[in-house]
Amino acid sequence: MLRVHFSDADLARTRLCTASDPLWDIATSLHRLQTRQGRWAHAEWYRTTRRRLQEKGLERAVRSMLIPVYRRAAYFPDFLTPYQATTEGLDAGLEAILATPARRIRAEVARLHRIVGAPAWTARLAERAAREELVRLLRAYHDVAVAPYEDQVRARVEAERAARARELMDGGVEGLLAGLGPSMRWERPVLYADYHPSVDRDLYLDGRGMLFVPAYFLLQRPISFADPGLPPVLVYPLDHEPQAPPLSRAPLTALLGRARAAALYAVAHGATTGEIARAVGVSASSASRHATALRDAGLITSRRHGAAVLHTLTPVGAALLRAARAQKSERSTPHSDGL
Repeated sequence: MLRVHFSDADLARTRLCTASDPLWDIATSLHRLQTRQGRWAHAEWYRTTRRRLQEKGLERAVRSMLIPVYRRAAYFPDFLTPYQATTEGLDAGLEAILATPARRIRAEVARLHRIVGAPAWTARLAERAAREELVRLLRAYHDVAVAPYEDQVRARVEAERAARARELMDGGVEGLLAGLGPSMRWERPVLYADYHPSVDRDLYLDGRGMLFVPAYFLLQRPISFADPGLPPVLVYPLDHEPQAPPLSRAPLTALLGRARAAALYAVAHGATTGEIARAVGVSASSASRHATALRDAGLITSRRHGAAVLHTLTPVGAALLRAARAQKSERSTPHSDGL
């Protein structure tokens, strides 16, 4: 169990990450490769990624170099998921790995060896040349296992942010914390988070606040830095539902029309059925039918939010809107026949 202790200052500084963290995506997707538990939620990703790793000749390197340091266990080194990746992206995160002081790396690798075991070669990660090799492999793995799924990841994170934003508006930060379950429970002033069974710890934020990072590939339990001196980050799992059936021609045909197009635009940043009705100018029952057609076509997903139902875009729906906006922009841009 992890107990996170909040003061009033911490509540004021609590925030939700604006996007998925690429290095945590690498870490948690490597965890997915190490277990059959919950595989149904990423079945297509698992099959496709295993095949792509084989085709790119990366499977052996992933098994011998990445999995031993990104263990799905009570501990893996904090320097592998630097805070810079959360705030600045993949390139900044990889640069932070390269810039990690050798003394810190030796300490964290020793801790890894002590808690779960590690191959002897991991001691060389204190050398920059070994970290450069690791960073090249991390980038190659990201290109194969994470980058092809960025639309799905982005859509799920945006849906999560939309749901959490409503809880924030309805109940403040404590409302947001109370809605983070089922792996977390808020009892002021402590957030109780299910954690690795062998870990029982308290994390005192001391006025620093907490950054919550929703993770597409993570299942069951949140993860935080082992070092309490690092910026407080809690990576937590998204709820996964069975995938929608493939798109069929009939639902797509039903989408053709001004009202449903307007409904899809209304869902762009998350909308309840009532908000769709107001945006489109139709009754609540008509808005519900439009939402059902969009959901059947695989363009939106719906989840209950209190007494209402919150609708958000799927990756297909988001791509459709982006294409429509791009076409509109092209039509409105003057064309020139020459220089």
